[in-house]
Amino acid sequence: MPVTRQAPPGTRPVPPDARLAVVAAVRTDIMRGEYAPGQRLIEADLCARYRTSRFIVRSALQELSAQGLVEFQRNRGARVREISLGEAIEITEVRKLLEGPQAARAARRVTRAEATALRAMVTDMRVAVSGGETAARLLRQLRDQTVRHQFSLSLVPGRPAVSLPQHEAIVAAVTAHDPAAAEQAMHDHLRSVIEALRALAAAP
Repeated sequence: MPVTRQAPPGTRPVPPDARLAVVAAVRTDIMRGEYAPGQRLIEADLCARYRTSRFIVRSALQELSAQGLVEFQRNRGARVREISLGEAIEITEVRKLLEGPQAARAARRVTRAEATALRAMVTDMRVAVSGGETAARLLRQLRDQTVRHQFSLSLVPGRPAVSLPQHEAIVAAVTAHDPAAAEQAMHDHLRSVIEALRALAAAP
């Protein structure tokens, strides 16, 4: 049975579906770079953009704050939280522990339709990488939401050509129903991401 949160005295309950829809929309736009790190999130602008009430926007921003994507500044409202390279590395190291087993589980459970969709996604990525400038745009849109940071490794020279075979290996293992290979491929990819982030951090 779903749990209904009690609204504070003097307020009205937030419709769960509406709040979650705005949370998802703002999160997606942050990941796509529509809002830059440190950019203020003005409630009136968000209400107009997502066609909702200020009450729901405030609730959505609170949720995004709990997720680490948004922070509140005294007398200045909400803004997109800036995440350092050091924190991004730490988050990716945690992901490596969690997402390997998830990839193995996906390999055991993937359906034929899901396998077809995964192969199509990798084909689109391969076409984009061969297209030069298109690669950076597409890969920016595909930035991993779990990492939750705004540093785009797709802009590092040669990075798309490195990451594409890694994604292909993950998809190949998952669609072949090979859990061990899927877990290893995911570990290899995330280890590569960590190394690339460390290289960015060490760059002058």
